[in-house]
Amino acid sequence: MTDSGPARTAPCRTRSTTLDHTPGSTLRRRDHVYQVVVRVLAVMLLPAALLVAPRRSRLVACRWALSARFPAECLAGLAPAARAAFEAARTEALWRDGELIGLTSGHRDAREQTRLFAEAVRRTGSPELARRWVLPPEESRHVSGTAMDVRPTEGARWLERHGRRYGLYRVYENEWWHFEYHPEAIDDGCPPRYADPTHGPRMRR
Repeated sequence: MTDSGPARTAPCRTRSTTLDHTPGSTLRRRDHVYQVVVRVLAVMLLPAALLVAPRRSRLVACRWALSARFPAECLAGLAPAARAAFEAARTEALWRDGELIGLTSGHRDAREQTRLFAEAVRRTGSPELARRWVLPPEESRHVSGTAMDVRPTEGARWLERHGRRYGLYRVYENEWWHFEYHPEAIDDGCPPRYADPTHGPRMRR
Protein backbone atom coordinates (compact mmCIF):
# COMPACT_ATOMS: atom_id res chain seq x y z
CA MET A 1 0.00 0.00 0.00
CA THR A 2 1.09 3.44 -0.66
CA ASP A 3 0.56 1.77 2.59
CA SER A 4 8.52 -7.10 1.76
CA GLY A 5 16.30 -8.96 3.75
CA PRO A 6 17.79 -9.72 6.64
CA ALA A 7 20.18 -6.86 7.44
CA ARG A 8 19.23 -3.19 7.20
CA THR A 9 20.83 -1.17 4.46
CA ALA A 10 20.45 2.36 3.17
CA PRO A 11 16.77 3.41 2.97
CA CYS A 12 15.03 2.21 -0.18
CA ARG A 13 13.30 4.71 -2.39
CA THR A 14 9.55 4.39 -2.63
CA ARG A 15 8.38 4.05 -6.21
CA SER A 16 5.03 5.14 -7.59
CA THR A 17 2.33 2.48 -7.74
CA THR A 18 0.22 4.23 -10.36
CA LEU A 19 -0.63 2.32 -13.51
CA ASP A 20 1.53 2.62 -16.59
CA HIS A 21 -0.10 4.93 -19.16
CA THR A 22 1.32 3.02 -22.13
CA PRO A 23 -1.52 1.94 -24.47
CA GLY A 24 -2.84 -1.51 -23.53
CA SER A 25 -1.73 -3.53 -26.56
CA THR A 26 1.74 -1.97 -26.52
CA LEU A 27 2.03 -2.62 -22.80
CA ARG A 28 1.04 -6.28 -23.22
CA ARG A 29 3.56 -6.80 -26.02
CA ARG A 30 6.28 -5.13 -23.99
CA ASP A 31 5.50 -7.22 -20.91
CA HIS A 32 5.55 -10.40 -22.99
CA VAL A 33 8.99 -9.51 -24.30
CA TYR A 34 10.19 -8.89 -20.75
CA GLN A 35 8.80 -12.26 -19.66
CA VAL A 36 10.60 -14.13 -22.42
CA VAL A 37 13.89 -12.29 -21.93
CA VAL A 38 13.92 -12.73 -18.15
CA ARG A 39 13.03 -16.42 -18.39
CA VAL A 40 15.84 -17.01 -20.92
CA LEU A 41 18.23 -15.06 -18.72
CA ALA A 42 17.28 -17.16 -15.69
CA VAL A 43 17.97 -20.36 -17.65
CA MET A 44 21.36 -19.01 -18.74
CA LEU A 45 22.22 -18.06 -15.16
CA LEU A 46 21.18 -21.40 -13.67
CA PRO A 47 24.60 -23.11 -14.04
CA ALA A 48 26.29 -20.26 -12.15
CA ALA A 49 23.57 -20.36 -9.51
CA LEU A 50 24.15 -24.10 -9.09
CA LEU A 51 27.78 -23.37 -8.23
CA VAL A 52 26.92 -20.60 -5.78
CA ALA A 53 23.89 -22.15 -4.09
CA PRO A 54 23.27 -25.76 -5.15
CA ARG A 55 20.18 -26.18 -2.99
CA ARG A 56 18.63 -22.84 -3.94
CA SER A 57 19.81 -22.52 -7.51
CA ARG A 58 16.40 -21.77 -9.05
CA LEU A 59 15.71 -19.04 -6.49
CA VAL A 60 19.14 -17.47 -6.97
CA ALA A 61 18.93 -17.58 -10.77
CA CYS A 62 15.46 -16.02 -10.55
CA ARG A 63 16.75 -13.29 -8.24
CA TRP A 64 19.60 -12.45 -10.61
CA ALA A 65 17.37 -12.44 -13.68
CA LEU A 66 14.68 -10.28 -12.06
CA SER A 67 17.29 -7.75 -10.97
CA ALA A 68 17.83 -7.00 -14.66
CA ARG A 69 14.11 -6.29 -15.11
CA PHE A 70 13.59 -4.45 -11.82
CA PRO A 71 16.99 -2.88 -11.06
CA ALA A 72 15.63 -0.32 -8.59
CA GLU A 73 13.73 -2.74 -6.35
CA CYS A 74 14.89 -3.12 -2.76
CA LEU A 75 14.02 -6.08 -0.55
CA ALA A 76 16.15 -4.88 2.36
CA GLY A 77 14.22 -4.36 5.58
CA LEU A 78 11.51 -6.90 4.88
CA ALA A 79 10.88 -9.23 7.80
CA PRO A 80 12.95 -12.37 7.11
CA ALA A 81 9.91 -14.66 6.87
CA ALA A 82 8.05 -12.22 4.61
CA ARG A 83 11.05 -11.86 2.33
CA ALA A 84 11.53 -15.62 2.12
CA ALA A 85 7.86 -16.10 1.25
CA PHE A 86 7.94 -13.37 -1.40
CA GLU A 87 11.08 -14.72 -3.06
CA ALA A 88 9.75 -18.28 -3.02
CA ALA A 89 6.47 -17.15 -4.58
CA ARG A 90 8.03 -15.20 -7.40
CA THR A 91 10.53 -17.98 -8.07
CA GLU A 92 7.59 -20.33 -8.67
CA ALA A 93 5.84 -17.67 -10.76
CA LEU A 94 8.84 -17.34 -13.08
CA TRP A 95 9.82 -20.99 -13.47
CA ARG A 96 6.34 -22.50 -13.60
CA ASP A 97 4.31 -19.86 -15.43
CA GLY A 98 6.80 -17.36 -16.83
CA GLU A 99 5.28 -14.52 -14.78
CA LEU A 100 7.40 -11.69 -13.41
CA ILE A 101 6.75 -10.17 -9.98
CA GLY A 102 8.67 -7.06 -9.01
CA LEU A 103 8.68 -5.16 -5.74
CA THR A 104 7.66 -1.51 -6.03
CA SER A 105 7.79 -0.76 -2.31
CA GLY A 106 8.49 -2.97 0.68
CA HIS A 107 9.88 -1.87 4.02
CA ARG A 108 9.64 1.81 4.93
CA ASP A 109 10.98 3.40 8.06
CA ALA A 110 8.64 5.47 10.22
CA ARG A 111 9.98 8.75 8.89
CA GLU A 112 9.26 7.80 5.27
CA GLN A 113 5.79 6.54 6.15
CA THR A 114 5.08 9.76 8.05
CA ARG A 115 6.12 11.76 5.00
CA LEU A 116 3.88 9.72 2.70
CA PHE A 117 0.92 10.09 5.05
CA ALA A 118 1.44 13.86 5.33
CA GLU A 119 1.58 14.12 1.53
CA ALA A 120 -1.66 12.15 1.26
CA VAL A 121 -3.34 14.44 3.78
CA ARG A 122 -2.29 17.50 1.76
CA ARG A 123 -3.45 15.88 -1.47
CA THR A 124 -6.84 14.66 -0.21
CA GLY A 125 -7.58 17.43 2.26
CA SER A 126 -8.13 15.32 5.38
CA PRO A 127 -6.57 12.47 7.40
CA GLU A 128 -9.74 10.42 6.94
CA LEU A 129 -9.52 10.54 3.14
CA ALA A 130 -5.76 10.04 3.21
CA ARG A 131 -6.21 6.78 5.12
CA ARG A 132 -7.97 5.26 2.13
CA TRP A 133 -4.54 5.05 0.50
CA VAL A 134 -1.83 5.57 3.12
CA LEU A 135 -1.74 4.67 6.79
CA PRO A 136 0.28 6.50 9.45
CA PRO A 137 3.46 4.72 10.56
CA GLU A 138 2.03 3.21 13.74
CA GLU A 139 -0.59 1.35 11.65
CA SER A 140 1.34 0.51 8.49
CA ARG A 141 2.63 -3.00 7.83
CA HIS A 142 5.24 -1.50 5.54
CA VAL A 143 6.98 -0.20 8.66
CA SER A 144 7.00 -3.68 10.20
CA GLY A 145 8.35 -5.13 6.93
CA THR A 146 5.40 -7.45 6.25
CA ALA A 147 3.71 -5.54 3.40
CA MET A 148 4.81 -5.30 -0.20
CA ASP A 149 3.57 -3.38 -3.23
CA VAL A 150 4.15 -5.36 -6.42
CA ARG A 151 4.08 -4.95 -10.18
CA PRO A 152 3.13 -5.49 -12.97
CA THR A 153 -0.60 -6.19 -12.89
CA GLU A 154 -0.16 -9.71 -14.31
CA GLY A 155 2.33 -10.50 -11.57
CA ALA A 156 -0.14 -9.22 -8.99
CA ARG A 157 -2.86 -11.42 -10.48
CA TRP A 158 -0.58 -14.44 -10.22
CA LEU A 159 0.07 -13.62 -6.56
CA GLU A 160 -3.67 -13.29 -5.96
CA ARG A 161 -4.21 -16.79 -7.33
CA HIS A 162 -1.26 -18.55 -5.72
CA GLY A 163 0.06 -16.38 -2.89
CA ARG A 164 -1.89 -18.15 -0.16
CA ARG A 165 0.53 -21.10 -0.34
CA TYR A 166 3.20 -18.69 0.87
CA GLY A 167 1.09 -16.74 3.36
CA LEU A 168 0.75 -13.78 0.98
CA TYR A 169 -2.54 -12.23 -0.03
CA ARG A 170 -4.11 -9.04 -1.33
CA VAL A 171 -5.75 -7.07 1.47
CA TYR A 172 -7.69 -4.15 -0.09
CA GLU A 173 -10.09 -3.90 -3.02
CA ASN A 174 -8.79 -0.46 -3.96
CA GLU A 175 -5.13 -1.49 -4.12
CA TRP A 176 -4.39 -4.27 -6.60
CA TRP A 177 -0.69 -3.96 -5.85
CA HIS A 178 -0.72 -4.28 -2.03
CA PHE A 179 -0.02 -7.68 -0.46
CA GLU A 180 0.76 -8.66 3.11
CA TYR A 181 2.43 -11.61 4.76
CA HIS A 182 0.15 -13.52 7.12
CA PRO A 183 1.47 -17.08 7.57
CA GLU A 184 -1.79 -18.26 9.14
CA ALA A 185 -3.39 -17.94 5.69
CA ILE A 186 -1.50 -21.05 4.57
CA ASP A 187 -3.75 -23.21 6.75
CA ASP A 188 -6.75 -20.97 7.40
CA GLY A 189 -7.19 -19.40 3.96
CA CYS A 190 -7.38 -15.75 2.98
CA PRO A 191 -9.97 -13.57 4.71
CA PRO A 192 -12.36 -11.38 2.68
CA ARG A 193 -10.78 -8.20 1.36
CA TYR A 194 -11.47 -4.84 2.90
CA ALA A 195 -12.78 -2.08 0.63
CA ASP A 196 -9.83 0.09 1.67
CA PRO A 197 -7.62 0.62 4.75
CA THR A 198 -10.33 2.62 6.55
CA HIS A 199 -12.32 -0.63 6.80
CA GLY A 200 -9.36 -2.66 8.02
CA PRO A 201 -8.98 -4.24 11.46
CA ARG A 202 -6.96 -1.34 12.84
CA MET A 203 -9.88 1.01 12.16
CA ARG A 204 -12.58 -1.36 13.48
CA ARG A 205 -11.21 -1.80 16.98
